[in-house]
Amino acid sequence: MKKLVLATNNQHKASEIGEFLSSSKLRILSLQDFPELRMPEEDCSTFTGNAIKKAETVSAYTGLPAMADDSGLEVDFLGGRPGVRSARYAGEGSSDKENNELLLKELKGIPPEKRGARFKCVIAIVIPGTAAKTVEGQCRGRIAEAPKGDGGFGYDPLFIYKPSGLTFAQITTIEKSKVSHRGIALRKACNLLSKIL
Repeated sequence: MKKLVLATNNQHKASEIGEFLSSSKLRILSLQDFPELRMPEEDCSTFTGNAIKKAETVSAYTGLPAMADDSGLEVDFLGGRPGVRSARYAGEGSSDKENNELLLKELKGIPPEKRGARFKCVIAIVIPGTAAKTVEGQCRGRIAEAPKGDGGFGYDPLFIYKPSGLTFAQITTIEKSKVSHRGIALRKACNLLSKIL
């Protein structure tokens, strides 16, 4: 059975990606299987750069195919911020709650029509000895004025998916995976994996 290493320490992401790949004929490994592996700093200016950097690092260390994603929230009114700094928007080691609070503070008083945003996800796949291949997914919505819902993670309680009028934290994981940035990118990645592995 062929192996694929998921290059993430984020357990929410790992489980979301693992569910997508559960029907594949791959043995899915995670960074927990390689405790000595040190991940690089995510210091690139784009999601694509960070995803490739992580996948290349993991593939080089393990000698196995690796898949990494980098994703985040881009808010129109803030010129695309928090962007690549989404996970650490309120500072290194900041919690989802702290990041959400900072975002709401920066958008205080901004009317709904100016709170447009998109989630973006780039997935990089690296097979040893070959150049990285990438796919991406996007999902547009707007930022709520207060958190709503108990599901999801990250900015999900603030991100209103327009067709439903609900935040990502108010819909089920299955519903979210059909329309989310990561769901779209993962379907493309599964297609790609079936061709190259």
